[in-house]
Amino acid sequence: MSGISRETVAHLAQLARIDLTPEELDRFCGDLDLILKSTAMVQEAAGDDVPPTSHPMPLTNVFREDEVSGVLTQDQALGGAPDAEDGQFKVPSILEAE
Repeated sequence: MSGISRETVAHLAQLARIDLTPEELDRFCGDLDLILKSTAMVQEAAGDDVPPTSHPMPLTNVFREDEVSGVLTQDQALGGAPDAEDGQFKVPSILEAE
């Protein structure tokens, strides 16, 4: 007999809005029981001396430091713009003014 009941599987299926046939309910009882037993085995493998971690290897930052280089002047930045006004890009209005 499985550790998870048919009624529990039916309740979970109802919560998930999944229609299951009686055969599927029976099959999922065994499947879910196996998943629960496998999870319990994994939990037993880690002893008290093993700290919980999110990754098996330590993570290191692979990004380089930000360095300022090749900065455009305001005139250079606006040089290729189709329209500029008061040192800013001028674009068509997309919202109606109130």
